[in-house]
Amino acid sequence: MVLKFSKWKFLLFFLSIGLWANSYIVDNAHTKVGFEITHMMISNVDGRFNDYEAIFEYDENTNTLKSVSAKIKVESIDTANKKRDDHLRSEDFFDAKKYPFIEFVNTEAIKIKAGETKKLKGKLTIKGITKEVVMDVKYIAKIKDFMGKERIGFTAETKINRKDFGITWNKILETGGLVIGEEVFIQIKGEGIKN
Repeated sequence: MVLKFSKWKFLLFFLSIGLWANSYIVDNAHTKVGFEITHMMISNVDGRFNDYEAIFEYDENTNTLKSVSAKIKVESIDTANKKRDDHLRSEDFFDAKKYPFIEFVNTEAIKIKAGETKKLKGKLTIKGITKEVVMDVKYIAKIKDFMGKERIGFTAETKINRKDFGITWNKILETGGLVIGEEVFIQIKGEGIKN
């Protein structure tokens, strides 16, 4: 009898955890998954990924961002230059045929309210290599759109060293220095729609 009660208590506990948590699907039409990297030590080249899926879970009762997960299709890389994009998809860089996706998942929950910026720890996987990264996440605001759907606006930023993920291709300039920088700035600006 005691064992049965414990099982029910255990089940009710886990049901209560997600009682106030709402899931939000990232709206691709109003979101940019972008990046920027130094080119020839004198300028920056930016780009984006156009095909991705992402979802996050936010508990309004406790102001807790509980879970975040994203899956990005490498083939969708777009720097507004086909020749460069094809090179980035090749084995020199992302090797998109062998490693078709970039993935992120958070490793801890954070307390965050509208207007706040907090650090979110997670695991980023590129080319089959997984590293821990820290994202600066800003919760901009929550609104209801003209269709009555709840939306949360957000940004997320971080910097990574591409060599940590096996993206090592480069060339040396005649004047010294490298064609492409090693540090990559990642910035995501977007909206999540309540599921």
